[in-house]
Amino acid sequence: MTMSDDDILAPRKSRSGGRADATGTQARGPIIDQDGHEIRPETLEQGFREFRFEFGQGSPFGNLTREQRIARIEVIAKLLDVAFILPGTNIRYGIDGLIGLIPVVGDIITTAISLWLVREARALGAPWYLTARMLGNVAVDGVVGMVPFAGDAFDVMFRANMRNVRMLRRWLDKQPRI
Repeated sequence: MTMSDDDILAPRKSRSGGRADATGTQARGPIIDQDGHEIRPETLEQGFREFRFEFGQGSPFGNLTREQRIARIEVIAKLLDVAFILPGTNIRYGIDGLIGLIPVVGDIITTAISLWLVREARALGAPWYLTARMLGNVAVDGVVGMVPFAGDAFDVMFRANMRNVRMLRRWLDKQPRI
């Protein structure tokens, strides 16, 4: 069944005599939250009146556990280095190689993200020698990545972020569980 243009622009009235929403159209059934519980319209309207953002208070990511932080670091490293496969080959690349195609600015952006990953590793308790090796990988990736095209090919093959996550994971695996 397809909808006509008139139905898209002016939806039909509900046959059930349901409630009207803020736009004046009839609701077609109860409003259900993600847990499957019905939300009363009065509660919804009150929630919209009280809805506001508070900037500058707390972390935008919330209080993450150690495992959640490690998982976030791993996901970002995979996105930067190995998220995609070059069609017809087995060569994996990430957005680091794509953003790096933008001269200078792209390499600065990806290096900044890589440095943030090193900072997160340090926040997880990585020792200075591991952090220094991670910074070395980021520096090599950033400096060689500045060379047009050849640097981007190097970014695809070197995968500094995946190396850093692998080093961090090996170090974390050696640590005693608390």
